[in-house]
Order: sequence, then C-alpha cells, then structure tokens
Amino acid sequence: MKVDEKKQSIILRKQGKSINEIRNTLNISKASASLWVRDIILTKKQKSLLSQNGRSVASIEKRRISRISNTKKRSDIIIEAAKKEIINISQNDLKITGIVLYLGEGGKTKRGIARLTNSDPDIIKIMMKFFREICLVPEHKFRGHIHTFSQINVKKAEKYWSEVSKIPTNQFYKTYIKLSSASKNKRKTLPYGTFDVSVNDTQLFLKIFGWMEKLKELII
Repeated sequence: MKVDEKKQSIILRKQGKSINEIRNTLNISKASASLWVRDIILTKKQKSLLSQNGRSVASIEKRRISRISNTKKRSDIIIEAAKKEIINISQNDLKITGIVLYLGEGGKTKRGIARLTNSDPDIIKIMMKFFREICLVPEHKFRGHIHTFSQINVKKAEKYWSEVSKIPTNQFYKTYIKLSSASKNKRKTLPYGTFDVSVNDTQLFLKIFGWMEKLKELII
C-alpha cells in the first residue's frame, strides 16, 4: 500500500539512504520517493556520505553503463521501425543501389575496368550481386585484389575475401602488402585489409558510367 511505502521511504531516508536507493529497495518511482521524503533533513555526515557515493568510481561507471544501455535501446527502436519501412528489394532497386555505390566508391579513371574497392564486406556482397544479377558478368571475368598490411595473415585475408565475394582465390592478383609502422594501427580497424573487385570490360565500364550520368541528371 502507498501508506506503508511512504512510511518505509521516510525511515530509509532518515537512515541516510539516497533517493535512488529508496526507489530500488521499495520498487517505487523516483518521483514518489522524492515527494515522500522531501521534508526529511539529512545530517551533515549523511550528506557527505551521499556526496562521496555519488562521486565514487563504481557509481559513475554504473550510471555510464545505464546511460549507454538506454541510448542503445532508443536507437534500436528507431532502427527497427525504419527497417519495417522497406519490405523488399526489386531488381530495379538493386540496379539503382549498385549505381549509387559505384558513383561513390567505384573506379572512374581507368577506362575499360569496372572496379570497386572497400573494406566493408557487406558493400562487397552488394556489389557482387549487382555485377552478377544486373550486369550479368561471367564468373571467369572477376578479379580480386587485396591491399593489406604486414601484420595481417595474408592466407586468412585471401580466404576471407574469397568467401565474401565468391571469387576463387586463383582469380586474385598477388596481394599487395603495405610495409609501414603506421599500419600497426590499422590491424583492428581493417583486420583483413581492403578488397578490390574488378572486371576488365570496356563496354561494362561505359554502361555503368552512362547509368551514373543519367542518374545524376534525373536527381539534380
């Protein structure tokens, strides 16, 4: 009953308990706890202890974790709601997606070679689907090229990107290994280096280039 909870709140407050401690002990709202004990005057010693507890490392860490958890929950709600707005992807949607990705990440300087480099496996998977289903690239025309660092296991990187792209390793160019002390910092952010998928086909390059130009015209 509310009367009993109020009495218990007052008793706990007189013992020097914080509002949060009262709330958690009695399983009541913070607003109710604050209201019921607002007339209780704490001693200097009690205030000092509460102040010390509020600044303790454990208390600060607990609040930080709670804040992160609440932020993630709110973010997850927004993300899940947004995901429900997209029901499916048509072939035309895949085509537009591939063109936009190529517009931002694809190679545009070497005429005759359609290529895209990225470290995100999902981007590579989307582009491989685009190349296979929209561009109808024959499997034997794909080439893979890994750019990695001396601290990374080359065989593992080749196996990884082959599984991601579904391009056999015998269609990979020799892996490029960058020798640099600065590359040590890339080990965690780029555990398998970056992957370059390319197709040596002038007509395909020009077709993608034409799609990009038309898309820009329609949007701009």
